[in-house]
Amino acid sequence: MSHRVNPAARLRGELRLPGDKSISHRALLCAALAEGETLISGAGDGHDVRSTAGIIRALGATCERLPATPDDAPGTARWRVLSPGRSGLAAQGDGALDCGNSGTSARLGAGLVAGVTGTHVLDGDESLRRRPMTRVLEPLRAMGADATGAAGERGETAPLRIVGGTLHGTEWRSSTPSAQVKSCVLIAGLAARGTTTYIESVATRDHSERMLTARGASISRVRGADGGWSISVQGGTQLRALPQVQVPGDPSSAAFWLVAASLHPDADLTIRGVSLNPTRRHVIEILRRMGASIEETPRPDDGSGEPIGDLRVHSADLHGVEITPQDVALAIDEMPILSLAATAAHGASSILGAGELRAKESDRIAGVADGLTRLGLTVRVDGDDLHFVGSERSKGGSPEVRGDHRLAMTFAVAALVGDGAVEIDDAAAAAVSYPTFFDDAVRLAGGAEQGARA
Repeated sequence: MSHRVNPAARLRGELRLPGDKSISHRALLCAALAEGETLISGAGDGHDVRSTAGIIRALGATCERLPATPDDAPGTARWRVLSPGRSGLAAQGDGALDCGNSGTSARLGAGLVAGVTGTHVLDGDESLRRRPMTRVLEPLRAMGADATGAAGERGETAPLRIVGGTLHGTEWRSSTPSAQVKSCVLIAGLAARGTTTYIESVATRDHSERMLTARGASISRVRGADGGWSISVQGGTQLRALPQVQVPGDPSSAAFWLVAASLHPDADLTIRGVSLNPTRRHVIEILRRMGASIEETPRPDDGSGEPIGDLRVHSADLHGVEITPQDVALAIDEMPILSLAATAAHGASSILGAGELRAKESDRIAGVADGLTRLGLTVRVDGDDLHFVGSERSKGGSPEVRGDHRLAMTFAVAALVGDGAVEIDDAAAAAVSYPTFFDDAVRLAGGAEQGARA
């Protein structure tokens, strides 16, 4: 369904966001690995998280979606997971595990099933089948797993066939900074004999390390002389269940409103209960480098191991910056909306070394460049770099979302802060991570009329 988004006269109010998608996936997987019952509140309710819930259910864990309560934020879900622990999980039937459009479900799921008895097939939609999976299959094979994928243009892809069995610890140095690959290796390492070590050149989001440690896993982190990190896990540990888990708001979803409020001339937004994890907050630091006015109010530790707080953002005059490859690695999911910020900031901006964007739900370099160009904005692509002249406003138009949730929301924000309406050709794509995004847009714009079309 297409959806018309009009320029907003103002952007004001408070938000409670969907639960962090990365944490939601990992909370479900950790609950399946731990023996006992876990109640998860505030989880993201998008399609991707539901795919992970389906995977652990298919492996034999009870995974029940509970009714919402008055305290639940819109677009969140509550889950009850009762698991026999890793040793009690097994492939059911033909071992088919539907990952939908979720690369996280497939890559972390591969690490899970490598230590679970039986033959497992992880598959998904057409978009998932284009995403590179060699990056997780290679370390699993190095640990002794029988793991193969289909032949694709960029190496092996889904469907993945993994025979769960005996694994041994290994040391794996990643060529691509990726929290998904790291999490896959660490999860598999729990089932391996001995110690498994993952070496990354750039620190990636550390939710898995925090959550595994909280459940009794032996995790160590050592800083290398080159500035990278070695993360080790001791195999053979049975995780313990945490009775209650609260998922904080998603900073990647917050990024759309941080940019929208920064660019709009009449904006004042407060975002409640957002994850402020040091490995996830880099979008805030980039926007502050651009001149954004973002205030933080930390909340008391709730025992989850994840720092949480409230954000308040006002209208600001942004200026152009150079976003480096390291910036990209630390804020990969936020690059589409930061691209929009770069088109409007005063002066030129560049995003450098963003090749990993081509391996997301769509080729986001091509999608961002084409979509913003259709909105009358200037973007130049040079290999894996994007360049922006700045000081421009969207004139409106009909960009192609390409089934990508982050492109759908980026182009919608372009309408809210621009000079013309934008027709979002696939508004439903936003439901992958932020099902209530368009409702929030209407409310924060003061009920500005928006239109949906079949």
